Amino acid sequence: MTTSLPVLLDFDSALQSHRLRPLCRDAVTTLQVNVGKLCNQACQHCHVEAGPKRTERMQAHVAERVLELLRCSPTIASVDITGGAPELNPNFRRLVLQARRWGRHVVDRCNLTVLLEPGQEDLVDFLAANAVEIIASLPCYTAGNVDQQRGRGVFEKSIQALHELNAAGFGRPGSALLLHLVYNPLGPTLPPPQTALESDYKRHLAAEFGIEFNHLFTLTNMPISRFAAALAQSGRTEEYQLLLARSFNSATVPQLMCRSLVSVGWDGRLYDCDFNQMLGMELRAAMGQATESAGDGGEPLNLWNIDSFEELAHRHIATGAHCFGCTAGAGSSCGGSLL
Repeated sequence: MTTSLPVLLDFDSALQSHRLRPLCRDAVTTLQVNVGKLCNQACQHCHVEAGPKRTERMQAHVAERVLELLRCSPTIASVDITGGAPELNPNFRRLVLQARRWGRHVVDRCNLTVLLEPGQEDLVDFLAANAVEIIASLPCYTAGNVDQQRGRGVFEKSIQALHELNAAGFGRPGSALLLHLVYNPLGPTLPPPQTALESDYKRHLAAEFGIEFNHLFTLTNMPISRFAAALAQSGRTEEYQLLLARSFNSATVPQLMCRSLVSVGWDGRLYDCDFNQMLGMELRAAMGQATESAGDGGEPLNLWNIDSFEELAHRHIATGAHCFGCTAGAGSSCGGSLL
């Protein structure tokens, strides 16, 4: 098993074996902006390794450059803001307000408990006033599993935050204010079928807490950063990577989020996706060549050496063994299962 592992975990070889071409971006329709690693939580599965002590955060001049390029990129319909807890960044509201003024849809990757932080008392009203779509992490509908993954007391605070969002209209039938929840497996397994789990979530949360939401997104835990460290500590790294590789589903490839998305780091560097960002796999200047190696593909791209995000369309996408996480089973993306 060990000798075949490198071949088995070669993502480009997997594509080739299914007669698929190397991944290439189409038009850039989604801009994902990671504003930093500061968070009021430190979740076990967090691929960003965010936490209360992290100091990396997007500064005002970087946020302004994001907006300058967004204005010059009319193909971008959606701005997806993530972190950390993105709401803790002082530039978060500026990004939301300007993107909405230009008619772009805005998504907030919310951990729920940030809504209860000091200084965020008006955050729910702000999100509602700007029709921000909320995608909120709630890895289970029971307190024990949530607190095990995210910290003691997080489930109770998350329920309180969901009540506040429902009271503002988020997730309510007939409301235009969208509220989605996100499920991550507790350990090194693939997520269960999304539709069935969504029904379980809706039934339980409504019966126990009177909570409503629009959809549940199931996400595969990526074997990078904090989750990778947990796998190594338990001796299950190879087992999990093989599970992902052997679960490769070629039908997911046309729907992969990296085919229409560009990721901006807190410092203005550019990536094919948020996972590549966490692995330091930067976009590089050579057209059609995006590599992990600093010696290949030309200089790394950032916000100041491009004139529009649309320049990044129709480029090859940097891949690695972690890409099996997005193509395993029913697939996984920022919007849940791909199939």
